[in-house]
Amino acid sequence: MRTFDFSPLYRATVGFDRVADLMDRVLAADVSQPTYPPYNIEKTADDTYRITVAVAGFAVDELTVEVKDGALLVSARKATDDTPRTYLHRGIATRAFERRFALADHVRVTGAAQADGMLHIDLKREMPEALKPRRIDILQAEPARVETTAVEVEAPELEQADA
Repeated sequence: MRTFDFSPLYRATVGFDRVADLMDRVLAADVSQPTYPPYNIEKTADDTYRITVAVAGFAVDELTVEVKDGALLVSARKATDDTPRTYLHRGIATRAFERRFALADHVRVTGAAQADGMLHIDLKREMPEALKPRRIDILQAEPARVETTAVEVEAPELEQADA
């Protein structure tokens, strides 16, 4: 696996610590990421997103959605069931999980809903007014008037010396 040295980034920039830390975490993560539970991330509009997590077999009270330290944390823990069951085939996994999604600056969770075995989490990017692009009006200045006045200058008379 390749390793990257981010020390030049730290030496030449101010305030990008979060980006460098994110890159460190992504590159240091194990290549074999867990695939349970499956999920989708979709862009629903210019500034809105939806994360859909397959949570078949979990009730609403067994799911947790939290925002903590710039990350969205989705977790589930199945309540203990005392009913003895004998499965001939068990294909629906209801094991506990924890899935973490890094959120960009100014992205906030607007809601979460569970329907048809899917957990839908809606997100929205809200840019502060100070960061939004703004147009600067350019005023047209009046042309500068330059007044010229003629000044008569008398040339001194040169006396011719008799030779």
